[in-house]
Amino acid sequence: MTATIQPVQPVKPVELAQPVLSARRRWTVLAVCCLSMFLVGLDTTIVNVGLPAIGRGLDVGTRGLEWTVDAYTLVLAGLLVSSGALADRFGRRRVFQSGLVVFGAASLLCAVAPSVGVLIAARAVQGVGASMLSPVALAIVVNAMPDPKERAQAIGVWASVFGLSMAVGPVTGGALIEGLGWRSVFWINAPVIVAALVLSTVFVPESRAPRARRLDLPGQALLAVVIGVSVGVLIEGPHIGWTSATALAAYAIAALAAVGFVWAESRRPEPLMDPRLFRRPAFSSAVLGAVAVFVALNATLLLNTLYLQHTRGWTPLAAGVATLPMAVGATVCAPVSGRLVGRVGPRLPLVLAGGFITAGGLCLVGLDQHTNVRLLLPAYLLIGIGFGFANAPITNTAVSGLPPARAGVAGAITSTARQFGSALGIAVAGGLVTGVGPARLAHASRPGWVLVAACGLFLFLVAHASRPRKDTADTASPQVK
Repeated sequence: MTATIQPVQPVKPVELAQPVLSARRRWTVLAVCCLSMFLVGLDTTIVNVGLPAIGRGLDVGTRGLEWTVDAYTLVLAGLLVSSGALADRFGRRRVFQSGLVVFGAASLLCAVAPSVGVLIAARAVQGVGASMLSPVALAIVVNAMPDPKERAQAIGVWASVFGLSMAVGPVTGGALIEGLGWRSVFWINAPVIVAALVLSTVFVPESRAPRARRLDLPGQALLAVVIGVSVGVLIEGPHIGWTSATALAAYAIAALAAVGFVWAESRRPEPLMDPRLFRRPAFSSAVLGAVAVFVALNATLLLNTLYLQHTRGWTPLAAGVATLPMAVGATVCAPVSGRLVGRVGPRLPLVLAGGFITAGGLCLVGLDQHTNVRLLLPAYLLIGIGFGFANAPITNTAVSGLPPARAGVAGAITSTARQFGSALGIAVAGGLVTGVGPARLAHASRPGWVLVAACGLFLFLVAHASRPRKDTADTASPQVK
């Protein structure tokens, strides 16, 4: 009898059976994992408000400041899917903790960077660490909470943490910069990282996919080329010329890499990113929606920072306080959105998100040097509310139709879309105001606010496509055979 039972043991289903966790333990796991989302969000918003001070401290213009942001974002976007796959293969807690260590070491290097070149390189290393945090932590949460309604509520809380980081980041960053200088915005990561490392060791159980998948190095390389070249040419386009030989070569490289990626992934038995996922309208619309939302958010953050500090002459702290309505809207509405998703599905929250983001962008299309604060703050509030309603339905739609064994990769794909949207928003917004003086910056930024409104309108299309189809399970199942 012993011989017949023994072969079952290596599968160890108990290690993957997250439903055995008590309710208190599940929500504790969520709280610990949310620290990583807070860290990634904090780093984005706190650095944005510090850009003018970094520019003065290292004697660098808007172009270099764009790369300070996008070096982090590009590396993060390029490695998210691979980090999710590594977590599914080698253990999610292990990869999550490795990401914390890398992110922390890179933050220390950013804090002591003697030049903009070193800072950009350190930000790229930060992106490596961050790629192991957000999607891997989301996979841990998905596996810990298999009940769809509870998971939707948890994802709402997860999304609200980003809103909280938006609230804390600009204000904290402004205060730190005024009191201790721009380098202090990177030192602030240290206590959060230490707390997350200790708590994850104590409370987060290890989990992984039941069957190890092969690494897809060609797919990873091609994906990094597509993302890096696409956003890189957007940043450098105003300087090298949109029709120059260099730009044309970049377009060709990005297109060829994209075609090669789709061709290679469709023929691999275990691809990095299975193209069949995008045959599901709900999934593909969630990915495109994530891009649109983060284009709008990051264009707003960059244009707001430059406008308030350069054109209006506000201090970093004052500019940070001005973003509080946006942050409060996101923080309050994200958990509400999660509950709505659990009760009525993703369509209503997405419609609300599209309406609020569109309204906020339209409020600012006539921005000038003397726009009344009584218009600015409500516009920021509207955009924040829209962002709060958008995240939960997009994330939940992306992961709900896939098996828990693929949670790392599924979460990483939508996280990649978010980061690509972030880089795209920074590149487009930065391109609009590069080389523009303070007096003309408000007028030059107007197309950026039109873009924000257009992203909001696009969410109405995402809402229309978000209803799950009956063939969801059939489409997802081949990847886990």
